[in-house]
Amino acid sequence: MDLPAESRDPVISPFNDVQERVRQFNNDEAVWRCFEKKRALRKQLLSLLRSLNSPSELTEEELDRLDWLAAEREARPVRAIGTWIGP
Repeated sequence: MDLPAESRDPVISPFNDVQERVRQFNNDEAVWRCFEKKRALRKQLLSLLRSLNSPSELTEEELDRLDWLAAEREARPVRAIGTWIGP
């Protein structure tokens, strides 16, 4: 009797797929909540700047993109290979 050929595809069970989707959803939700906080703080700051007659040179869309990038850096886990060396 011949042995079946080895498959190089990783074994993915439906349970692992569900766990991965839940993990991804939680990561996305953490980024969204962080973004909402940053945007709310920025809007407060911009209203103060407008009252001082100092409007922002960036558009609302550009500011949203900057807030989103900052939220992703802050909230999304960074996966790395190797040992973490702290300060």
